[in-house]
Amino acid sequence: MTGIRVGIQLSGLRLPFRQALETASKLNAQWIEIDARSQLHPSEVAGTALRQLRKLLEDLNLKVAAVRYATSRGYETTDELDRRIEGTKKAMKLAFDLGANVVVNSAGHIDQDGSPSREILRGVLSDLGIYSQHVGAMLALESGAESLSTLGGLIDSLPQASVGITLNPGNLIVHGFGLEDLPVVAKHVMLVHAKDGIADRARGRGTQVRLGRGLAEFPRIIACLAEQSYRGCYIVERDMAPDPIGEFGASIQYLRSL
Repeated sequence: MTGIRVGIQLSGLRLPFRQALETASKLNAQWIEIDARSQLHPSEVAGTALRQLRKLLEDLNLKVAAVRYATSRGYETTDELDRRIEGTKKAMKLAFDLGANVVVNSAGHIDQDGSPSREILRGVLSDLGIYSQHVGAMLALESGAESLSTLGGLIDSLPQASVGITLNPGNLIVHGFGLEDLPVVAKHVMLVHAKDGIADRARGRGTQVRLGRGLAEFPRIIACLAEQSYRGCYIVERDMAPDPIGEFGASIQYLRSL
């Protein structure tokens, strides 16, 4: 379990893009996740701008593990669906241009088998799967709003290699789900968001905490994924940390110590 690839979600630093890149380099993050909505829009990265960004990343010894493209609605909702699909495809192209093969977004609400919304969702994800084979980057649905078994069941109902999973243990814990089904869905995991949390039954919703201080057992998670020859990254995610730079640095060291 040595030599895992560790990086950070750049947006969590809450810094201007260039400054965030330089800070990630100083933290020796090596791998980063870029937000295609709040940090770097696909339309801004082409030609000379793309070459300059690639050179900057090389100079800072940073590699892009994934591009995040979070939408306010899921892929099961028809309202402005074409716009979300087109935006996702542009994010996939951006990811490939930056050397990554993963785009992160949630699926939306996953309804029961046979429901109209599930069929819409399956159709969209199948289409994005076909597109991914042409562009070289794949959508990896982030876990959290549903159990791993529900997410895995959806993916298993699609044509092979349509979409993958971005495993987020912290989100699962916050929403009251466990990791007992990880061995079943591990084959689909393309990226891990290293995020931790604790349960809070009184509130009905858990709380995000600093990495290593919650219920996410990362040694077991790493071991489970290693059995599936997982070679993706562990990207530290932390929303609104009081001291982002200090906490990201400590989280990087924590993961590498495992």
